Amino acid sequence: MYSILFYKTVDNYVERRAPYRKLHLAHATAAHQRGELFMGGALSDPADSAVLVFQGEDVSVAADFARNDPYVLNGLI
Repeated sequence: MYSILFYKTVDNYVERRAPYRKLHLAHATAAHQRGELFMGGALSDPADSAVLVFQGEDVSVAADFARNDPYVLNGLI
């Protein structure tokens, strides 16, 4: 089953993400290596959202990713 996770970013997201970017990318890389994150990325012009596609038994894979994402934990999403 595939699940789509839509992120809506906060104002000044591009500038505010800097301290958490490496952690977020490591989180995404780990999910990809586990076969959970199929593809994803930020949308641009304007850079105010992102889309991530997950593969798993149910939507809990996407929910768990978001719940533990440094961008979410630090209020950027």
